[in-house]
Amino acid sequence: MSLLTDLVNQNLSDCTDKIIAEYIWVGGSGIDLRSKARTLSGPVSDPSKLPKWNYDGSSTGQASGEDSEVILYPQAIFKDPFRRGNNILVMCDAYTPAGDPIPTNKRCAAAKIFSHPDVVAEEPWYGIEQEYTLLQKDVKWPIGWPVGGFPGPQGPYYCGVGVDKAFGRDIVDSHYKACLYAGISISGINGEVMPGQWEFQVGPTVGISAGDELWVARYVLERITEIAGVVLSFDPKPIQGDWNGAGAHTNYSTKSMRCDGGYEVIKKAIEKLGARHTQHIAAYGEGNERRLTGRHETADINTFIWGVANRGISIRVGRDTEKAGKGYFEDRRPASNMDPYIVTSMIAETTILWKP
Repeated sequence: MSLLTDLVNQNLSDCTDKIIAEYIWVGGSGIDLRSKARTLSGPVSDPSKLPKWNYDGSSTGQASGEDSEVILYPQAIFKDPFRRGNNILVMCDAYTPAGDPIPTNKRCAAAKIFSHPDVVAEEPWYGIEQEYTLLQKDVKWPIGWPVGGFPGPQGPYYCGVGVDKAFGRDIVDSHYKACLYAGISISGINGEVMPGQWEFQVGPTVGISAGDELWVARYVLERITEIAGVVLSFDPKPIQGDWNGAGAHTNYSTKSMRCDGGYEVIKKAIEKLGARHTQHIAAYGEGNERRLTGRHETADINTFIWGVANRGISIRVGRDTEKAGKGYFEDRRPASNMDPYIVTSMIAETTILWKP
């Protein structure tokens, strides 16, 4: 095993200028991630300089067997925390050979919204709180839970410390450091209310980069749990009953909101979000109705309500924002399995471009 470890950790820059580029894309379910690697002649820092590539879409649920070729367009580059050196991770989106985005490519439409002059002028910032659950591989039950049984009730686990409260911290810390190495704007981590559930935050990021960075952060976490022999779940309600679900609360601000008088802009934006509540809920993740019940720090899925410092509502405004008269707000509705390209661009479209 030591020889295998040595080979895995080999620094290629000692013997070659060639690098390995891991191309990453979103699979056919809209939440699964796929990747494959290729050799490049030397270091690359500009995604436009990377070659397009193809894959068998019939094996990912994204094309038929009769016309299976799907084309990957490189969009964002990150340092590879697994191979290290000059090797890279490449976030891609997927197109037909004719150049049309395939149905699961949500980045293309998001990029159009974020390139709109009105949106560009507002410099939308995002901070996404990604919750997830770690499961035992063979039984698909949260780590730290007795097989077929339950731990003590919620209370001691949120930001908890100790062998009987925090399960999987080695995975969480490894992910934190790997994201920092990769160049992802990860801003923190914490244990969540349900044992075996954790959260990491990505942001502040601007525009389309919010989606790119969250997807790659998810990819890095998938790879680390793969190494650890643990199953990663983004199910918004992994355990039924008196246990918290998993969300992807999305913090948001525009330049106008961050300037003096921004609180009035925030209130108008929230009013718009309320008017389009049904459309947003439909796009905020599968199975969200199991999470948004009006209990466990959520508002009922059919109700739109906002307020200050209240976590049982749809949109939360922080005390600091209220006091300063400017700042940001938190959309608490998105599920943990949401597509960040959809959610971030939809919030921008509704609050900046949509005219009621």
